[in-house]
Amino acid sequence: MSRFILLFVCCLLVGGAAAGHARQVVDQAGRTVAVPDPIRRVVSLAPSITEIVYQLGRQDLLKGATLYSDTPAEAKLLPRVGSYVRIDVEKVIALKPDLCLAIKDGNPLHTVARLESLGIPVYVVNPKNLDEIVEMIMGLGILLEAEKQATEIAADMRQRIRKVVDRLDQEAPRPGVFFQIDAEPIVSAGRGTFIHELIVTAGGRNLAADAGNSYPKLSWEDVLHYRPEVAIVASMAGGHSRESLLSGWYKWPQLPAVKNNRIHVVDAGLVDRPTPRLIEGLETFARLIHPELYSDQDE
Repeated sequence: MSRFILLFVCCLLVGGAAAGHARQVVDQAGRTVAVPDPIRRVVSLAPSITEIVYQLGRQDLLKGATLYSDTPAEAKLLPRVGSYVRIDVEKVIALKPDLCLAIKDGNPLHTVARLESLGIPVYVVNPKNLDEIVEMIMGLGILLEAEKQATEIAADMRQRIRKVVDRLDQEAPRPGVFFQIDAEPIVSAGRGTFIHELIVTAGGRNLAADAGNSYPKLSWEDVLHYRPEVAIVASMAGGHSRESLLSGWYKWPQLPAVKNNRIHVVDAGLVDRPTPRLIEGLETFARLIHPELYSDQDE
């Protein structure tokens, strides 16, 4: 069977699955989307979305996902449809979804447009900060008929954010924090990123906030100029081991963060996806930036 005929047949199957009742929803990109009611077959186009669908307890709907959809472990068993930046549309169609879940910051617009032109509705999420992650979860909960679970997750996130903010002494000095995403070259996080928001909300100053773009590439000369009081390094940055990452910093004993033994390697999974795990990242940052406000007796 030729590729064209295969596409045509798959489109007919998709169209048939979605030909029942439909409801109108507005996604996080402000688009009105007609989705089937009920939704039966979903393909996730980003690892973060896959993770959230599992947290909502609606993994029964998932028929496919992108590469690196590895949380929870069961998600690794889902059929793959390419990476989130390079979606294999034919593989998506072959799974006969009646809905795709996409993320604006990552999935190419032309891919979303092509899926929709083939009769597959696409609901787009677009979280840009912690509040909008909460909104995204609520929206997905309503969409996937998991509103109770979404409400519980959202309430937990808001309560934990408030707990961190309330614990901080707003009059206390904010240590200068440098976050390292990659090692060669050094990559940090500027304004408009979740990492920037985590640092600021946790009571620090993001030294790379105005370094030029969202993920600036920097040199050790830049780091020496910043003189960070706290350095937080993503685990396995650039594929390096924890020991290798730390040794890179210990070459510069004149840095306050090195002198005071405040170089910390954290699990990259806590900060690299817009999911509820970012709240654990926030709590971790707060403990590292302001250890004086936490003790071993705290929860």
